Amino acid sequence: MAYKHILIATDLSPECHLVLEPATKLHQSLGCKLSLVHVIEPLSMSFGADVPIDLGVLQEQQTRQADERLAEVLPDWPALQREDCHLRYGQPRAEIHQLAEEIGCDLILVGSHGRHGLALLLGSTASDLLSAAPCDVLAVNLKKD
Repeated sequence: MAYKHILIATDLSPECHLVLEPATKLHQSLGCKLSLVHVIEPLSMSFGADVPIDLGVLQEQQTRQADERLAEVLPDWPALQREDCHLRYGQPRAEIHQLAEEIGCDLILVGSHGRHGLALLLGSTASDLLSAAPCDVLAVNLKKD
């Protein structure tokens, strides 16, 4: 199958290049379009709804940091255009699936740490994306040898 539009789901961590590199190679060999998404989870999802502080300021800071990190990453990956990069808010699986449908992606590329034990039981973003995905999902191994 020749993919036409790949959505790269990333946390914009320092190891995001391990996902961007194979995405770029696929782009070069297939001539497909690349888009990128980073999902910011609302702090209320992380801490629960009964946090006695205003999380708005912290949420704005998270957003600003994600935007700054994206600006740092993009110059190294010319196949990605800023207008094809998306910052979304919410639960990662739902937001990534929804965006993949909205922009017509036929492959989601995501990094996987290949965790074991408790992390495997609790799940990860990569394995969570497989559930009801609107298209194929390819997990790139992020483990360093």
